[in-house]
Amino acid sequence: MQKTPAECTTMSDVRAEIDRLDNALMRLLAERWGYIDRAAEIKRPLKLKADIPARVAEVRENARRQASELGLDPDFYEGIWAQLIDHAIAHERKLLGEDE
Repeated sequence: MQKTPAECTTMSDVRAEIDRLDNALMRLLAERWGYIDRAAEIKRPLKLKADIPARVAEVRENARRQASELGLDPDFYEGIWAQLIDHAIAHERKLLGEDE
């Protein structure tokens, strides 16, 4: 049964909830990755590049803003998103044949 942080009374409780959240995050990242594949499929006939700087800036700013709104460190979470973005762009480049 899911517990809030305040409801956790043992380290076992805390660890179980962190593991639950890690699993959910991984599933969300897998879902996000499906959209990256689909983006490449859509970009191909439109002759769009994998890297669209305005969109990259928008996603990074969204990460900063959302982190701030949630009381999280915006620099840290923008950095995580920068890694996600870089990995996605590299993947799209392969799918679009930009690396050839």
